[in-house]
Amino acid sequence: MTSIPQPPIHTIADFLADPVAAADFPHATLRFRNDRAAASVGLAGLSDAEWVEKFGRFEPLADNLPQPLALRYHGHQFRSYNPDIGDGRGFTFAQLRDVRGRWLDLGTKGSGTTPYSRFGDGRLTLKGGMREILATEMLEALGVNTSKSFSLIETGEALHRGDEPSPTRASVLVRLSHGHIRIGSFQRLNTLDRAEEMERLTRYVVEHLYGETPGDEPALQLLEHVVQRTARLAASYMAAGFVHGVLNSDNINVTGESFDYGPWRFTPFWDPEFTAAYFDHQGLYAFGRQAQAIHWDVVQLAIALTKLASIDALAPILDTFPQVYEDAYSGAMLARLGVQPRSDADDLALVQAIEQALATRTVGIDRFFFDWSGGTRRPGPYDTRYAHHFGPVETLLTRYQPARTTDHPYWSDAEPCSMHIEEVEAIWSAIDTSDDWSLLHNKVAAIRRMGEAHQWPK
Repeated sequence: MTSIPQPPIHTIADFLADPVAAADFPHATLRFRNDRAAASVGLAGLSDAEWVEKFGRFEPLADNLPQPLALRYHGHQFRSYNPDIGDGRGFTFAQLRDVRGRWLDLGTKGSGTTPYSRFGDGRLTLKGGMREILATEMLEALGVNTSKSFSLIETGEALHRGDEPSPTRASVLVRLSHGHIRIGSFQRLNTLDRAEEMERLTRYVVEHLYGETPGDEPALQLLEHVVQRTARLAASYMAAGFVHGVLNSDNINVTGESFDYGPWRFTPFWDPEFTAAYFDHQGLYAFGRQAQAIHWDVVQLAIALTKLASIDALAPILDTFPQVYEDAYSGAMLARLGVQPRSDADDLALVQAIEQALATRTVGIDRFFFDWSGGTRRPGPYDTRYAHHFGPVETLLTRYQPARTTDHPYWSDAEPCSMHIEEVEAIWSAIDTSDDWSLLHNKVAAIRRMGEAHQWPK
């Protein structure tokens, strides 16, 4: 790993962020450390005591940012524009290159108040931190481009929350992410009419997050990348059966990496109306509307970028989103199934047949992809259900070749590895009532085993 005295975010920190300090927590008890992610940025060799100092007390990393930075941004929240947001309980405190040469951020959730906390306490519940670990591990295992839950440390505070039993335990989470620049970061600069800063931020993202030399029209470069990445993200959510829950424009990273998990859920059945957030009364971010929601957010980025480029130049790029999504969706569904793509027409027909069969809700999403891995149905307890509803799927699959082997022991298990709300609650209950972390650590191990079996490209 190569380090430099000042990571690149310092070049735009003067208008993008405010220096802040971490809270002084009563205790710092290490609950989870992601050594796999740490190895990718050269930090796996830290002892537990050193880990707590860095990620619980936030002692600066050598040759890195001298002080944490709370990022400034605006955003549409459930389609209502809010200029009064920003990092209210988190900050970016280091940037490191990973083994692929990318610049990654170490950012926090629950690290204390900032100028953008408003009436919040800047804290994170321990349950919320545990839930983010489960979300990121499961998504990574299912091939979704996601931030990594890097560290979870219990902080010894009692928090009061109106939507869950209180008082409850507190934590600070560290995530490893490919940038924390949001669509809302650009919306803020547009609203404040800061074209020069918009230009600097655009060039920063193109150069440091996408690894390209900014050209004469960096806004067009940026929008093309964001359209491609976010459309693929939306497609991967569908193939994973995942509902993010809060796809506001301040929650969409311009690198197309999924992050910031609040009321997420995995839907057990193929239900386009399934929602994750109890407060999403209109189903704006329902399972089947996620591509539409993300596309709407990207439109807001394009509007902001009119500070730098004409709408006539931006619009054709924006208009490619639906087709990019459709292509990526077919690819994501076939990748999870473990078969090689054929023609666009064949792939579309197969994906539509899978959707129609799963919509009968005779079997769950995870069960289907498990039983048909590699394109051939294995005998099992759901034979009758498959015979009644999955005939077209089976017929179409006779044309396909497997894209992975099924000799990993996972494919011989009786049940697929899933992550539904009942299990999330059971894992939390063991922690809450007995301080038993074994269910969490066992689940993470099971999820990673499933990820190995899927043989995703590195």
